[in-house]
Amino acid sequence: MDNTARTLSYIQAKPILKWAGGKTQMLNDLLPKVPSSYGRYIEPFFGGGALFFALRPENAIIADSNPELVNMYRQVANNLDDVIDYLKKYKNTSEMFYQVRALEWTELPPAEAAARTIYLNRTCFNGLYRVNRKGQFNVPYGKYVNPKICDEENLHAVSKALQKAEIVCGDYLLVLEHYAKPGDFIFLDPPYLPISEYSDFKRYTKEQFYEEDHVELAKMVMRLHEMGCSVVLTNSNHPLVHELYSPFKIDVIQTKRHISCNGKSRKGEDVIVTVPPKHKTLMKLAPQPLPQQVSCYPPTRFMGSKSKLLSQIWAIASQFEFETAVDLFSGSGIVGYMFKAQGKSVISNDYMAMSATFTKAMIENSHVTLSEREAKELLAKKKESDHFVATTFKDLYYTDAENELIDILRTNIAGIKDSYKRAIAMTALIRACTKKRPRGIFTYTGNRYNDGRKDLQKSLEQQFLEAVEAVNAAVFDNGMSCLSKHGDAMELRADKADLVYMDPPYYSPLSDNEYVRRYHFVEGLARDWKGVEIQEHTQTKKFKSYPTPFSTRKGAADAFDKLFKKFANSILIVSYSSNSLPTQDEMLEIMARYKKHVEVIPVDYKYSFGNQGEAKTHRNSVQEYLFVGY
Repeated sequence: MDNTARTLSYIQAKPILKWAGGKTQMLNDLLPKVPSSYGRYIEPFFGGGALFFALRPENAIIADSNPELVNMYRQVANNLDDVIDYLKKYKNTSEMFYQVRALEWTELPPAEAAARTIYLNRTCFNGLYRVNRKGQFNVPYGKYVNPKICDEENLHAVSKALQKAEIVCGDYLLVLEHYAKPGDFIFLDPPYLPISEYSDFKRYTKEQFYEEDHVELAKMVMRLHEMGCSVVLTNSNHPLVHELYSPFKIDVIQTKRHISCNGKSRKGEDVIVTVPPKHKTLMKLAPQPLPQQVSCYPPTRFMGSKSKLLSQIWAIASQFEFETAVDLFSGSGIVGYMFKAQGKSVISNDYMAMSATFTKAMIENSHVTLSEREAKELLAKKKESDHFVATTFKDLYYTDAENELIDILRTNIAGIKDSYKRAIAMTALIRACTKKRPRGIFTYTGNRYNDGRKDLQKSLEQQFLEAVEAVNAAVFDNGMSCLSKHGDAMELRADKADLVYMDPPYYSPLSDNEYVRRYHFVEGLARDWKGVEIQEHTQTKKFKSYPTPFSTRKGAADAFDKLFKKFANSILIVSYSSNSLPTQDEMLEIMARYKKHVEVIPVDYKYSFGNQGEAKTHRNSVQEYLFVGY
């Protein structure tokens, strides 16, 4: 967000409370310190929120330990009309002020309590918020001639900004420990030094913030720095602040103190401490427009497909100069196809035969298509098939007629001499079979998940012909040499790989990463069940999953170490989930063994297939980490 946008946002929404120690007067100094891009905005000493309203971030965590303040912001965000109705009833009179001040906010409806907070703030002396030891508001009436108690226009702008934030009531340490992630921007405006009975914090809560608390805060700032967060902190120009934050840039700013009744003491010096992430993030995650060609890739419901993350992946990759890209675990093939659409020479690899078939047809292939006539001829019986599907999978996934057609297609496809036409036809058959299956997977038999969608009503023949047409439309020549490989990532030879993208199976003790279990039938089609042994005792007639080091925590960590070492001379971009292992810190440490610069960029993401998907959980709403090594 540039400075012009920030200025505009500030005009649109400004703090709704007069706040001792508020940062409105420092915005011109603070805004240039804000990183140009970041994950989430986090402000755990929220107070008046001047910087937040100036930035109006799209994704924010705002917090305060004052429950009355937090209630006010939550109500303005979610129940503004009622708050405004209550505000309109208040008058700027001493009688009403003391009558409202005497009310216990916790006994009022939340919206009325919020309006009370705003009203008292706008009409009390100097806009203070001071409570006694019992937590009762005790600031006297301010005697202002015409305070603006209900600024509806600004309240609506503030409400809109707050709706994009999660509003939390809690201690700053707990908030930061729970929410802060690499790439986030944290603004810290703690109670200022020196500590005294007039310190800001004591005005707003029954608690106290001592010098040892500032030491603890400085330790947290260092942890945030090590984690890869950007931090900006404000405080008074006090020797302890300079001592605690000596490793970082400290700017001294001339400010005014609005609380002091002594005019000579209203001038002061604040400091702004700027803490960059230890691994400086040069990556910008602003969504990048993708070539129209990318939209030609037939959509899939493939588990873990990164179709929704293409803009973010390209936003990172595009910041490097490279000619050859390796998609090491191609899966659905969409990332490799995106690189091809960007004019790169692509090597696409996967241990799944079906994935290699997709990329053979649409990434390695640059000009061959399968005509409608040729596709229709594949539907006609030319010679007797082995009836393998009809016999082995009878009454499991498809009707007898559909099983017979699949066997006919298998037999005819095997007889196609041109390898690209054969890949197109097999890709179309795999696509037709998955689209004819409710949920597109083979972990169950029958049709109990049939939701009546249009794909399930189409015939298998129609699905096949439409799939051929879709795959044909995805074929194009980018003028570069592209290859499709079917094999173990550990054994892939790609000596001139400028950039390697990895999207391996994610290991988690809460869910499995067995692609074969979900797609064994179509994987069997792709390899004609050669080299596998069907487990006859299983209801689904699956075959044993391929061995993978990513099935245990230690195995995954060792595999990453070997892969990072193998491609130590390439730019590395790795997708991994926040609910998977190794942890982000472990991944950074492993990558740092082989790369001088290592970064992690978190991206909010929702998986199509989550653990216990039908249950009302949030386990499939996670952050996708993009680890970058260069």
